[in-house]
Amino acid sequence: MNNALLALAGAIVAVTGTLLAPILSQRVLARVQTEQFERQERAADAQWVREQRVAGVEKRRACYVTANSGYRRYRIELMKYLWLVHKGEATAQARTDLEETRHAMHTAFAEAQMVASDAVLRELDAMTATLAGAYSRTLHLEDGIPYPGWSFEEIQTELLQLGDHWRNMRGLMRADLGVSPGPTAAADA
Repeated sequence: MNNALLALAGAIVAVTGTLLAPILSQRVLARVQTEQFERQERAADAQWVREQRVAGVEKRRACYVTANSGYRRYRIELMKYLWLVHKGEATAQARTDLEETRHAMHTAFAEAQMVASDAVLRELDAMTATLAGAYSRTLHLEDGIPYPGWSFEEIQTELLQLGDHWRNMRGLMRADLGVSPGPTAAADA
């Protein structure tokens, strides 16, 4: 009878194992698939974050290039116009050219306000204020009612000194993009 009970117990265990095996293997497989799906989801999220970061850097880079060239072009055009005013040769076309570059600089500044870092924006604000002041003083000089203490030479000196601001601004832009600031002693004026 002992042998019969042992055989019966063995049979019950074998049948139970046979019946439970598909259920257990299905649970294990579901757990493995869930973990695999979660890993793939985390990898996809990480990839999306990387792509967003790269897109953000690329957008800032394009904005900084536009701002840098717009500000530079406006400064050069303002210096040319100041020289024409000084020589008494300012023309309507020269004034139109100055206004076009001024508007392009303002457009670049507006775009930069949306994507630039705080440090870059502070530098752009300072440069915008300096250029606006030089523009206003140049027009007053042209009208024959210059601001007290702001002669041609003083306005020209102020515009030439913007080279230092340019180097600071360029260094901040490059640092914001993760690029080394580059040479600071190079003349950009």
